[in-house]
Amino acid sequence: MSDQPTSFKRSFGLLDATMIVAGSMIGSGIFIVSADIVRNVSSAGWLTLVWLLAGILTLTAALSYGELSAMFPKAGGQYVYLKEAFNPLVGFLYGWSFFTVIQTGTIAAVGVAFAKFAAYIFPVLSEKNVLANLGFMQLTAAQLTSVLLVVLLTYINTLGVKEGKLIQTTFTLTKIAALFGLIIFGLLLAARKDVWQANWQTAFTLQQLKPEGLVPYAGLAILGGIAGSMVGTLFSSDSWHNVTFIAGEIKRPERNIGLALFLGTLLVTIIYVSTNMMFLSVMPLQEIAFADSDRVGVAASIHIFGSVGTYIIAALIMVSTFGCNNGLILAGARVYYTMATDGLFFKQLAVLNKNAVPSKALWLQCVWACLLCLSGKYGQLLDYVIFVVLIFYILTIIGIFRLRKKRPDLPRPYKAFGYPVLPLFYIVSATVICLALLAYKPMFTWPGLGLVLLGIPVYYLVWGKQRNRTAQESQAAAQELPVTAQAD
Repeated sequence: MSDQPTSFKRSFGLLDATMIVAGSMIGSGIFIVSADIVRNVSSAGWLTLVWLLAGILTLTAALSYGELSAMFPKAGGQYVYLKEAFNPLVGFLYGWSFFTVIQTGTIAAVGVAFAKFAAYIFPVLSEKNVLANLGFMQLTAAQLTSVLLVVLLTYINTLGVKEGKLIQTTFTLTKIAALFGLIIFGLLLAARKDVWQANWQTAFTLQQLKPEGLVPYAGLAILGGIAGSMVGTLFSSDSWHNVTFIAGEIKRPERNIGLALFLGTLLVTIIYVSTNMMFLSVMPLQEIAFADSDRVGVAASIHIFGSVGTYIIAALIMVSTFGCNNGLILAGARVYYTMATDGLFFKQLAVLNKNAVPSKALWLQCVWACLLCLSGKYGQLLDYVIFVVLIFYILTIIGIFRLRKKRPDLPRPYKAFGYPVLPLFYIVSATVICLALLAYKPMFTWPGLGLVLLGIPVYYLVWGKQRNRTAQESQAAAQELPVTAQAD
């Protein structure tokens, strides 16, 4: 046991940290969600604005998080910020939501996206290939592929930081280069002037686009249409904060985390907006809106490369989702480890293996993510939790204001850019989106809120008691006194 590491190794440089940000953001969403956005807004101008707004909000949040990451440069990221700014309960509610669905659900969804597009190249991996019928569920080749992907990446990350870092940096650089290649080829080889002009004729007319035609919005329903469109863009732009979870393993975290957040989110915003410009240059709005299974990327690639385009985009999405899932798996386990060291999660997870990584936390995350892959419900869970993710982002940025007042003495090597205007802009904008989603997407928002609130009794019945016991043990050890067993 004496050889067992007790702290993380600082192994990630600025490039690695930036690739964690960009790689965790770019999955399969950019190739899919524009179809739903166009159905909601029906115009090229609004499609572009919705992606731009998501990028601006993400950049604003990332610049604000830089202050928090410099103040608390240790593993755990957003969980730590919420706990420090508010109290352990708020931190736990984030960690509870993070484990039950935010991170594990995203890992499952990205894994299934990998399998779905792998089936283009290897049809035997299709979800139509049923391997076993268990009565209460069917096991398909796609589900098994997604499970094996999660298990493989988890195993690689238990071997040490070097292995996970190599995969993340290599695959993220590859998919960024491939995406820029797709954008350039599309704009140079397949761009059609007539299509571009037709798409921009009604640039900022906001209506619903349905198969039978355009349906105007009435009154405040306009806000609901915009907010509904934002769900896809915000989901595609999410997970940028994963780099804060590995703060304990980043070199010069007080500098590199904030810089990586800015560079990574800016790069992805440029890629996302440029990709949609390419879509608009090669396909009419109607085709974007009603692409087969919403696979806009596949439709665009066929326009650019012909029939072989299906295989090109499938390979690109496989690379993209493989790297994305590696970043999610690598970063997520650090949150459970930190929660466990605080007495707010299974205490067995508060250890590092001989390679200085939280292997038990990695495997627990793996098991739950695999169950979500098999359940077939991960898509619904993600819809429910987008609202919740926004709430925690809002609370975290409010935490900047609280900490400046509550703990002004803490060193702040980096201060939130544009404070207090930009952080307030994010809080107000995200709150408006949340309120609109509550009003117009109740089937997705209220269940997500219920999931968070379910964590309150769990905290008091299980983890609150364990935390008190852990605190009592620590205090007794410090005083070298025997611990009196706490009555149940």
